[in-house]
Amino acid sequence: MPSPYRAIFSAPGTRGFSAAGLIGRMPLSMMGIGIVTMISQLTGRYGLAGALSATVALSAAAIGPQISRLVDRHGQRRVLRPATLVSLAAVAGLLLAAKFELPDWTLFVFAGLVGAVPSVGSMVRARWAAIYHGTPQLHTAYSFESVVDEVCFIFGPIISIGLSTVWFPEAGPLLAAAFLAVGVFWLTAQRATEPVPHPREHHTGGSALRSGGLQVLVGAFVATGAIFGAVDVVTVAFAEEEGHKSAASLVLAVYALGSCLAGVAFGLVHFAGAPARRWLVGLCAMAVSMIPLQLVGNLPFLAAALFLAGLSIAPTMITTMALVEEHVPRAKLTEGMTWVSTGLAVGVALGSSVAGWVIDAAGPRAGYAVPGVSGAVAVAVGLLGYRRLKRPDPRRGGTHEHGNGHGSGQGHDSDHREESSGVA
Repeated sequence: MPSPYRAIFSAPGTRGFSAAGLIGRMPLSMMGIGIVTMISQLTGRYGLAGALSATVALSAAAIGPQISRLVDRHGQRRVLRPATLVSLAAVAGLLLAAKFELPDWTLFVFAGLVGAVPSVGSMVRARWAAIYHGTPQLHTAYSFESVVDEVCFIFGPIISIGLSTVWFPEAGPLLAAAFLAVGVFWLTAQRATEPVPHPREHHTGGSALRSGGLQVLVGAFVATGAIFGAVDVVTVAFAEEEGHKSAASLVLAVYALGSCLAGVAFGLVHFAGAPARRWLVGLCAMAVSMIPLQLVGNLPFLAAALFLAGLSIAPTMITTMALVEEHVPRAKLTEGMTWVSTGLAVGVALGSSVAGWVIDAAGPRAGYAVPGVSGAVAVAVGLLGYRRLKRPDPRRGGTHEHGNGHGSGQGHDSDHREESSGVA
């Protein structure tokens, strides 16, 4: 691991909460694709599979910001554990309903409750911010967390699709639920690095989504999420058409590998100036990378095209975190960053649903038009909202303040913790 990454782990407790966050985020890449694989295995209906995956994503989009708002006020441990238990119970219900062929509406009810899953990535980033707020190390920490996200997307689909196709259909979502339980309860057991909640009086002014800059980010990420959701569903269907359905997990892992490598490199560079332009360039790169998918003819070509497409993902995500810090007051940053995840979740829902319908109607190759159109929409939103992104919120938490690296951020300096907590 390069030295800037080693340096961020010199602070006590960082290795523990980062490891817990890795485990707790595995369902991010396993649950949706696991449901698609499970339902397609049991029923052969990609439209239903995509719709259920979309329901989970939309539910998370609706519930996630509310969970994060409660975390800002009451702390991670008090909020995350009950929310996780609700989600785990819903996963159990969904698997049983699928196994025993209950009516479709029961599947949708349970899928809707699965969305109570907390945004583990936001909670881990909150702990990094409580340690390194206002220092260059925070950029490195955010870059590391984006790499962790991509590691989840490299191995998650392989595990989820592989288990569901080789062992039994419900195996992928079942293991995703186990990872969620272990990750959340391990993370919330680590009290020393848990950010201090903000007092109620710091939460005036309504939702963080009232920020014009955040609205642009969320809107663009709805379209970006549609890219991800569509690529997942279409890739599984395309691999099945090619006679190698289980290979879909490897192809999607290559997609995430490209992003992972780009994220590692991006974290080693410290940029000067406002991040808005870098963010827009990243969106454009993602959109252009969807063009080769329209020409896909076989699995090796698809894997190569997705690897190149992945190179723009992590840098864009990392830059987004910097922009949220510029446009959202610090007392609402957990909520603000969760809204970005919400935009992605809504997009994943739309992309997976539309892609499923297109596959059922016209076949897998036609389905790759969905991420292509989504990329163009993301660029359009970014261009239209670019002026808003160039005007930071004056109430933000002093992103140019510099502390001492990590000496006071470990939970022993309450004033620093109170100012620095809440970043997702």
